[in-house]
Amino acid sequence: MRLGILETVGLAASLIFAIPVGFYGIETFLAGSRPLGAGLVIVAVLMVVLPRRLTTPADLPGAVLERLVGTAVKDPDDDDQ
Repeated sequence: MRLGILETVGLAASLIFAIPVGFYGIETFLAGSRPLGAGLVIVAVLMVVLPRRLTTPADLPGAVLERLVGTAVKDPDDDDQ
């Protein structure tokens, strides 16, 4: 799974916010407040995973175009060369 430039920038932006939340969650968990710490770690993981898995209304036109281009343009086969 290769990431495009915009996807890479989006992932980096998610990580910038998720990493401190995750570290604070681990510190809180180890300090004794287990439910809060575990909850913060889960939130940090979801901050990274959900934007990659969910389809938003802004993603729909790109998905439709990608599907149309994929059906209209076929990759050349190895035996054609």
